[in-house]
Amino acid sequence: MLNETHSTSKAPVVLELGEYSQFMLRTPAEILVVLRGLYDHVSQMTVFFNEGRDMLLTTMAAVTEDHLVLDYGPSSEMNRKALDAQKHFCVTMLDKVRVQFILRAFSKVELDGRPAFLCALPDKVLRLQRREFYRLVTPIIHPLKCTMPIPLPDGNIHAHEASVFDISGGGMGASAPPDNIPFSAEMEFPNCRIELPEVGFVIATVRIRSTFEVILRSGARVRRAGCEFVKLPGPMGTLIQRYIIKVERERKAREIGMG
Repeated sequence: MLNETHSTSKAPVVLELGEYSQFMLRTPAEILVVLRGLYDHVSQMTVFFNEGRDMLLTTMAAVTEDHLVLDYGPSSEMNRKALDAQKHFCVTMLDKVRVQFILRAFSKVELDGRPAFLCALPDKVLRLQRREFYRLVTPIIHPLKCTMPIPLPDGNIHAHEASVFDISGGGMGASAPPDNIPFSAEMEFPNCRIELPEVGFVIATVRIRSTFEVILRSGARVRRAGCEFVKLPGPMGTLIQRYIIKVERERKAREIGMG
């Protein structure tokens, strides 16, 4: 059983396995997606070291295929202690999701004429997504589609092409099939396929959590569903995260352009 414990200085120690193992990223590709997201969002990160007795605040200054560069903190004493430490526990947030990982020894480098920390990439990253899943409202111009193979009573399969209205690492909101198709809460549909433009395809088992009716501006009544991804594999979650970061980055660019 995994527990989050604290040292006497109240600094958290790293969450290892147990109940959080499904949120642990271990492949370099998955880890780089999260680290680059932290860099793109200029996410502030708290770094604990010396068994939690010391800490500093920093941000990602650079991310490459094999190392990170972190900004120096405001305290010269803490920066010196961080260079002496061999283990650094890092905690931050990305799109309202807690991210944490361990970095090993730091070395001092210069980046754009200022001092910075250089270190190797972490071996694993915990992206703790529970109820805090960041839910992205999908673009209207390039809507997402999810093909859901729904078994029929006669043994045939109905390929329902659902419109996806929002998506997160935990699930999605989608259009429901016609009323004559079996589709209700707690039903599960394996091998559902979602195309994420310019990112890739997600294959997932989808569980229907709820169905509800929506009245459109035209007065038409349509049925929609709240869906949950069941044991979504790490690489599939990474693709969704990459898509969310991409869409949010494009939205911000448009807002800046209009501003």
